[in-house]
Amino acid sequence: MVKAATDLSYCGREVRKYDNDHFLTGLFSPAERREAIFALHAFNLEIAKTREVVSEPILGQMRLQFWRDGIESVYGDGPVPRHGVMDPLAGAARGFGLSRSLFDRLIDAREADLDDTPPADLACLVNYAEVTGAPLVQLALEILGVRDGAAMAAGRHAGIAYALAGILRAAPFLARQRRQLLPDDLMRRHGAKSEDLFAGRSTPELRPVVGEIAAVARKHLGEARALRRQVPKAAIPALLPATLADLHLGVIAREGNDVFAPRVLLPNPFRQIRLGWAALRGRY
Repeated sequence: MVKAATDLSYCGREVRKYDNDHFLTGLFSPAERREAIFALHAFNLEIAKTREVVSEPILGQMRLQFWRDGIESVYGDGPVPRHGVMDPLAGAARGFGLSRSLFDRLIDAREADLDDTPPADLACLVNYAEVTGAPLVQLALEILGVRDGAAMAAGRHAGIAYALAGILRAAPFLARQRRQLLPDDLMRRHGAKSEDLFAGRSTPELRPVVGEIAAVARKHLGEARALRRQVPKAAIPALLPATLADLHLGVIAREGNDVFAPRVLLPNPFRQIRLGWAALRGRY
């Protein structure tokens, strides 16, 4: 099923290399919509890496403004900026009538990455997961031609769950930059210390913080799956990140909520099998 790199477009290669989860789920989309899915996720890669590629917040603002101007051009009359992602993204947005508001939400959400202050509480973290994760799934649903309320609601919950699982798995990477997305109130309640996190130490106090976040992710997975009977089969490829979130959360749980455990950090070898089985059964 996985194409050779030489057969892939620029967007496909970028997603395969830097966001392999969404590359794998994208392969389950109909062939005529797959490049639009790859363009969407390549765009998300570009805005998501803003904090990592700039040295000052003002430079991050300028980078995000480039993408805002690009989206403005896509939906307006101006020329689309030259960029390896922008042209295919414009084709996807225009060809499938994608909602501009969802693109705007994704870009605006990345402004939060320019401030290294940790989320104040769990509600703030879930809101961040929603604005960075839900619009991505909902745009994928639109590419697949699915826009009904149940599918969009399932997409919201699946996007939150996958984003929360991703935040937990990214904790060691962020810690090396002395960045923390684990909420301050949970850290204080359990007596966990940021310095232990930054030093790569999975302490007994840190693990229940991870556990509470994972529990919220599982709650959203349950809410997404409760809508399954109302969701059309065409929506399944866009919702498959829920399957991967379940897989990632399962590994974290088996490692005792130790996000520094090697098995948590490595790509899961069973991803393709789980995705294929879910898609075959029409589940997510």
